[in-house]
Amino acid sequence: MKSNLLMNFSIDKENKTVNVKREFNASLSNVWSAWTEAEILDQWWAPAPMKSKTKSMEFKEGGRRLYAMIAPDGIERWSTFDYSSISPKTNFKYAATFCDADGNPNSEFGSSYWDITFSEQGDSTFVDIVITRDSLEELEKIVEMGFKQGFTAAMESLDKIFETRK
Repeated sequence: MKSNLLMNFSIDKENKTVNVKREFNASLSNVWSAWTEAEILDQWWAPAPMKSKTKSMEFKEGGRRLYAMIAPDGIERWSTFDYSSISPKTNFKYAATFCDADGNPNSEFGSSYWDITFSEQGDSTFVDIVITRDSLEELEKIVEMGFKQGFTAAMESLDKIFETRK
């Protein structure tokens, strides 16, 4: 089923950013929880048929989430989120970095810097995401790897979670 909820996805090459604005049919507190609590994140963060598995998560400034996206064949792709700023139910920022299962960064692939803002309008919550890379080459590489398709699929999985909670 195609979602009729707003999803704008644009790439700003000059500023090396991906910009996503996504509407959810859920309250601000539910959307905030879905993005900041490991048990809920693991239900939607990986695009199906992959699964997300959080090994550890401290959602606080200076805290870290260490998790894997697990493919159906069992291959694990590990990443960290290093949280740099949190304004409850409004905004949080983190650096996302590919790594090994112990959180040691993968040196060949830099970080994505996520800036996520939440706002409630009527019965909807809007999430504005700005993802910045250090170079245009890195930005183009994540887009080529299918970031838009994967992220769109993850957003639709999150919609399903909100539908079942109504």
